[in-house]
Amino acid sequence: MRVLLIGSGGREHALAVGLSADPSVDFLAAAPGNPGIAQLAELHDVKATDPAAVAALAVELSADLVVIGPEAPLVAGVADAVRAKGIACFGPSAAAARLEGSKAFANEVMAAAGVPTARSFDCTTVAEARAALEELGAPYVVKNDGLAAGKGVVVTDDLDEALIHAEACGKVVIEEFLPGPEVSLFVVTDGTAVAPLMPAQDFKRLLDGDEGPNTGGMGAYAPLDWAPADLTERVLRETVEPTLAEMRRRGTPFAGLLYVGLALTPDGPKVIEFNARFGDPETQVVLALLETPLAGLLNAAATGTLAEHAPLSWKSGSAITVVVASHNYPGVPRTGDVIEGAERPGVIHAGTARNAEGALVSAGGRVLSVTASGADLTGAREAAYALVDGIRLDGAQYRTDIALRAVEGRITL
Repeated sequence: MRVLLIGSGGREHALAVGLSADPSVDFLAAAPGNPGIAQLAELHDVKATDPAAVAALAVELSADLVVIGPEAPLVAGVADAVRAKGIACFGPSAAAARLEGSKAFANEVMAAAGVPTARSFDCTTVAEARAALEELGAPYVVKNDGLAAGKGVVVTDDLDEALIHAEACGKVVIEEFLPGPEVSLFVVTDGTAVAPLMPAQDFKRLLDGDEGPNTGGMGAYAPLDWAPADLTERVLRETVEPTLAEMRRRGTPFAGLLYVGLALTPDGPKVIEFNARFGDPETQVVLALLETPLAGLLNAAATGTLAEHAPLSWKSGSAITVVVASHNYPGVPRTGDVIEGAERPGVIHAGTARNAEGALVSAGGRVLSVTASGADLTGAREAAYALVDGIRLDGAQYRTDIALRAVEGRITL
């Protein structure tokens, strides 16, 4: 199978690792890729959000399967352009990707499908936002309606901060705060059949103890031994299958990866958000534990044959990833700092590049996702942080408490 992977971040490097390990893959290309992906795939300098350019590259490479990593190309219609060329593509259409592209649309779909989620209000003015915030009360949850690279959400007890974010975003969704541990569930689907992956938990705040600003994610781990045994089955029944049915009813079936962000509330799991692609950094740990060949799974979803695919198999043990971010992230990050110790197995490249001298340098906010497995979560943590200790990046930021509460048994439902 000849595979073209679209994207350049940590999620895409993790996907490249999984795809390249699949015996059915005899050629792997990526566009635009990054220095980590370059060790596994042939890179092409094509803009990921240009539907015509990506489709043309897929034709040029005689790709059998195109895998789209990030959300922006999906919302831009890249999957539609690839499929128009008769090439299988893992990723939803632009119409279906609105589940991530518009929070208001996602809430509309969930309401129609009867999915358990938060009360919410769509607001386009500060006056509307203020009224919604006062109605729902603190903690205030303000979400940019459109794509914001994982940083469009503010959760705060400060009404002024909430209003400032609402005004900066323009169109926002104000939501009721959902209490309880948060969980990410990835579901591979061809629009009808589903193959749920292993639930994971990520860490959105920059600093230890869930302090500091929201980020795109500072780490993750799996499996979740503390989660209810029927969690996946319940979410499929109450959330995923009704949502897919509603999307089919609308004439815009969702085929690809449905990311379900959940809060495990006292009333059961409720949806915080949908995404239309693999989450980052949860992908790094989920794929590290997936035994089933990745390309075959994604191809089955892309070709409408997922119902015929064998049940998924998983490796034993646990996996953890720790994100190493650049100075000043999640503000405007400092880039161009030389990185040492990052070209080792388990170090996933996210925001890296080569400078004129060929040295590896930082090129974004989240620079690396340091990923390790172990016989249990304690062993995985030790291995991951040992890898982190071997990395040199001036001004680096990372959390030291990823999965610590789970190891210490401090997560309660």
